Amino acid sequence: MAAVTHMAVFKVSEPHLWPELANALGFCIAFFVSFAGHRLLSFKDAQTSVGTSLRRFAITAVAGFASNEISFALLLRVWHWPSLLALFVALVFAAGQTYLLSRFWAFRR
Repeated sequence: MAAVTHMAVFKVSEPHLWPELANALGFCIAFFVSFAGHRLLSFKDAQTSVGTSLRRFAITAVAGFASNEISFALLLRVWHWPSLLALFVALVFAAGQTYLLSRFWAFRR
């Protein structure tokens, strides 16, 4: 759901912003969807407090976004991919990174 939220916000905001800023806005909004999904579904048996999980997840998510933004910009600006395809590939890459960091650190069981 977070990736769908991210892409939807990107699609709506891209005509009004630089693609990299539309990507950042999508990340900011999808962050809360992602945290809720991880905390309430993926890692509902987490042994960490909500506050600890939120702080750790924020670090994890920002690292994922950094990977996302770098790969998105390269695909878009260097290799001239269409923006939605570049965003999709960047999201898949960042989602894997974010899940692994969430599983083994942010929501450690």
